Amino acid sequence: MDWVAWFDATDYEFARLVLQRGVAALYFIAFLSCLNQFPALLGERGLLPVPEFLAVFRLRQPALFRWRYSDRLLRLVCIAGMLIALLLVLGLPQTGPPWVPMLAFLALWLLYMSIVNVGQTFYGFGWEILLLEMGFTVAFLGSDQTAPPQTILILLVWLLFRLEFGAGMIKIHGGSEWRDLTALYYHHETQPMPGPFSRQAHLLPKFFHRGEVLGNHFAQLAVPFFLFAPQPLASIAAGIVIFTQLWLVVTGNFAWLNWSAIILAFAAVSDPVAHAVLPFLPLDWHGHEAAAAAGNAVETPIYWLVIVLAVTVLLLVLSYWPIRNLFSRHQLMNASFNRWRLVNTYGAFGTVTKHRIEIVVEGSMEQMPESDGDWQEYGFKGKPGEVRRIPRQWAPYHLRLDWLMWFLPLRTVHEDWFYMFLRKLLEADPAILRLLRHDPFDGERPRWVRVRRYLYRFATRKEFRESGQRWVRTLLSEAIPPSGLPRGEQKQSGR
Repeated sequence: MDWVAWFDATDYEFARLVLQRGVAALYFIAFLSCLNQFPALLGERGLLPVPEFLAVFRLRQPALFRWRYSDRLLRLVCIAGMLIALLLVLGLPQTGPPWVPMLAFLALWLLYMSIVNVGQTFYGFGWEILLLEMGFTVAFLGSDQTAPPQTILILLVWLLFRLEFGAGMIKIHGGSEWRDLTALYYHHETQPMPGPFSRQAHLLPKFFHRGEVLGNHFAQLAVPFFLFAPQPLASIAAGIVIFTQLWLVVTGNFAWLNWSAIILAFAAVSDPVAHAVLPFLPLDWHGHEAAAAAGNAVETPIYWLVIVLAVTVLLLVLSYWPIRNLFSRHQLMNASFNRWRLVNTYGAFGTVTKHRIEIVVEGSMEQMPESDGDWQEYGFKGKPGEVRRIPRQWAPYHLRLDWLMWFLPLRTVHEDWFYMFLRKLLEADPAILRLLRHDPFDGERPRWVRVRRYLYRFATRKEFRESGQRWVRTLLSEAIPPSGLPRGEQKQSGR
């Protein structure tokens, strides 16, 4: 067997196109999200300012901000990342030698890792390290001048395996609702950020929800093994992953998590299968397969072969820790085992909350508010609030403040960032107000803010017909009583 010929996966050109451009598109969205939100959340005057974080904690992970942080530098990093990602989406670096797209993707990886490593709780999501690992691995897929390396495609399938199988195992180790098939009785309603079709999904019959759970177990615990099978079985397994992930896209808002799985699944889809499903696709994108058959194939440069094999060995060695974790009784979820955020472990929703508790923030302009009519509610972009409003589809864009609001009732409202958020509302801070959908005071300072806990549930079809409400909510308690700025900091509101 000619192992060099095996190294070149000439019938996976379409897979490389989707992987490179898809991952680059996700990086573009991630940097855009950062540009719009990071300064308000973590900037010099943010809720958890990075300069204060770096003054207290010695950062061991790679980051451009270890020595100096400024909002201006952060914006330059985001804009540079968006420009590089856009070039990759357009396919321009891919027309050059293989080291050109490699350097472009490694730049995205390093720039975004600099952000994640100082992002604290606002960047503590599993899809952050997933995007980092995807960017690093895809960097070694080469360019249009070479065939896709077989070993890198296998490593991308291995990444998808860890993502899917890890999520399946965390559910088996987690709550009993996954084992008794009742998890989807609740999840569409209690997930962090419902989408426009989440209520319709929740109102489906219970036998359908049990089927959803069975389908999930099949897709995450059985199908991933077939991703390594010969064609067309591997492509069929990838198709199942894509189908199940699209259902999650339709029924929820999980940032770029589901889109990452969809893009990774194409690593297992060969050109002949892609052409059979989509006949308008060419069978041999850049003529590599035809040239190989004619004996005129462009040989893979030796330097590129050495680089790819070295990276392959590195990622295989680093796989020891996540493999051990996958089958551990104390399985970690969304964890890195090295400072470079490579070959991580993944998982989500090992347990499903059965009741939706929402934190509602209200403000008042009154000198001494005496009734509920004296209070007005702040509206968030993605978090449920107003009971008649249809939830929007935001994914793959990531609303970080809204996601952290979902975690508050599961942990505690007494978090430093949340108290700083309330203070910013009292100050009518423009950067924070831009993160909200609705400021009831049109940029003026309220005298007071308070925080209440509500039980939310989706309205039944009958309740919706009678009231027009998509949510039914019940007041549970006052989590934080009316609070105002210290007297010396108060200013006339102008009203």
